[in-house]
This record gives sequence, C-alpha cells and structure tokens, in this order.
Amino acid sequence: MLQSAYGVKKGVLITLVSSLVVLIDYVTKRIVVAKVMPYESIKVLPFLNIVHVENKGAAFGVLSNLSNNVFIFISFIAIIVIIFYLSRIPKGLELFSLSLVLGGAAGNLIDRIKIGKVIDFIDFFINEWHWPAFNVADSALTVGIILFILTNLRHKKHTKKI
Repeated sequence: MLQSAYGVKKGVLITLVSSLVVLIDYVTKRIVVAKVMPYESIKVLPFLNIVHVENKGAAFGVLSNLSNNVFIFISFIAIIVIIFYLSRIPKGLELFSLSLVLGGAAGNLIDRIKIGKVIDFIDFFINEWHWPAFNVADSALTVGIILFILTNLRHKKHTKKI
C-alpha cells in the first residue's frame, strides 16, 4: 500500500479524514435537529448564529426545484470520481484536500438519503448581511476544494520553473 507524505498508509489517511468529517457532520446535524426548532436562531457570537434550515437544493438552496434523486445521483458520481482520483494521488496536501471533499460529499449524501434534504445550521453574518446557512460537510467541501486548487496552482507554478 502506498504511503502518504505523513508516513501513514494512504488508505488509512483518506479513511480517517473523510470519516471524521462525516462523523462530526452527522453528530452536529442530529444535535441541531433535536435541540433547535426549524428556522429558530440562537446567537452564539456577534457574527454567528446557530439556525435550523432544511435545504432541498444544492449549495445555498440553488436548484431546489430538482428532485432529491438528482442530487443523490450527482453525489454518488462525485464520490466515485473523487475516490478514483484519490487512488492516483500519491501523497501530500492534495490527498488531504480531496479526503475533506470526500467526507463533505458523503456527509451531505447521508442526509439526502435519510431525510430527503440537507440540514444546514451555521449562520455567519456581518451586520445585516448573512451568508447562506451551511454545515460541517459544506465547510469540509469548501476548505478541501480551496486547498486542492491552491495545491495545484502551486504545483503548476513549480513545474513551470523547472
């Protein structure tokens, strides 16, 4: 089995990172469903609320008119593509970033299969401007995608110098 840049077997690192994202996402969503009424808002910090929003669409509720089955199908395809790509990445930050993306995609897929929608609960805002509510899986997806892009841009930059 291939080793990652961190001295851990590649499959173990992928499994640990993506499973941790899924676990944290699942537990936090269940706590919100149990303790926060739909559309209730609980102030945590001057720029952060905990809310309970049910999202039937894609990111930020976009395409909410599409069937949940479409999103499930897209999620499965994305997960397969990520796993295939992960099998070809030998190590490093790119491996970690896609493990975050895999965990995020799986976390939201679990909601779609179990309840037909995704639970969002993090409400970040500045004054009256609110970012659309999101969850741990969304955060992992976003951070993973940004790290993946930055890693590849850096790699491309180093490749051009050679």
